[in-house]
Amino acid sequence: MTILSRRACVLGSLGLGLGAALPVPVSALTRAQGTPMPGTPALGKIDVLAHRGACALRPEHTLASYAKAIADGADFIEPDLQPSKDGVLMALHENELSRTTDVAAHPEFASRRRTVTVGGHTLDGWFIVDFTYAELKTLRLKERIPDIRRDNTRYDGEFQMVSLDELIDFVAAEAATRGRPIGLVPELKTPYLFTSLGLAVEKTFLETLSRHSYVAQAPMIVQCFEAPTLRRLRDRMGRRDGLRFMQLVGGEREQPFDVVLGGGTQTYGDMLTDAGLRDMATYADILSPDIRALIPLGDDGRLGRPNPLIGRAKAAGLQVFAWEFAPENRFMAADFRDGRGDNARNIDGSVAEIHHYLAAGLDGFFTDDPGVGRRAVDTFRRPT
Repeated sequence: MTILSRRACVLGSLGLGLGAALPVPVSALTRAQGTPMPGTPALGKIDVLAHRGACALRPEHTLASYAKAIADGADFIEPDLQPSKDGVLMALHENELSRTTDVAAHPEFASRRRTVTVGGHTLDGWFIVDFTYAELKTLRLKERIPDIRRDNTRYDGEFQMVSLDELIDFVAAEAATRGRPIGLVPELKTPYLFTSLGLAVEKTFLETLSRHSYVAQAPMIVQCFEAPTLRRLRDRMGRRDGLRFMQLVGGEREQPFDVVLGGGTQTYGDMLTDAGLRDMATYADILSPDIRALIPLGDDGRLGRPNPLIGRAKAAGLQVFAWEFAPENRFMAADFRDGRGDNARNIDGSVAEIHHYLAAGLDGFFTDDPGVGRRAVDTFRRPT
């Protein structure tokens, strides 16, 4: 979900030029309003969203990561979506490939390496938009942060990148096997930019969904940092039980990427005013900021007072989710660390931290370890 790393990779690798091919309606995805759907959230239900799968325990966006998340009780699994050169949506968070794949070990792709400078930042590597789907399938995935999640490196090279098509089939099979609905929470990454380059990700997203009967009945939360994309998708996908839309937001002084490229002035802070939240509720069901925007850390690294944003968003008719919790000490507020080292897994501390946020009114959350998230939800008791 990191905004700055995503912006740097995209700007550095792609170049600009604006045009907008709008997605087409997909009537097959809608059902009559009021028809109960499996997995529709009950009032007061807290959703556990698997951040890139169970990426604390398996390399992110691998089928192993998604399978572990499902086995550990996630309500939804998250594929970040980036398009290949030939327009296939792939589950990948960063469009620079060397951190999460073995692309550097492929001599046939050595000439694809590029170095660019944008805004004073020099970026070097291999980028997804320079590779076709067939070429991407020859790469093998690896752990993104091996110094922190060393145990995950034992899976390096075992798994290939998966497309949205392949992932939906996998989730449908898991749901049928386990006898419970398993939701999808896809994120469209920088769709404004990709569309300007001739990769109409919104249209491709809808066309991909239309090929799968599972998504017409499964729980789904469509997420994006760019409001116009959510508005268009809500219009084209219609409304049904189990389908929600999530507006992701960054820091209050930051801007959505479509606004940056379009030369606009709107910031996320503008979106989070009372008027902005009311407008958001016309096209989104959920607001999702960084966890620290909801309860910030003090100078001592401990949790401060909850942000009134939670209550204001709910008053506007929005649920409030957040990204993301992780089980290692280094990612926790100082209140919950156990002193065993920054990289140690601290399950009790993570559960306690999640409980603190749930008590502040959180309706759902992303977690790198869905098993820990499931335990936190199952043991949480709302204050009376």
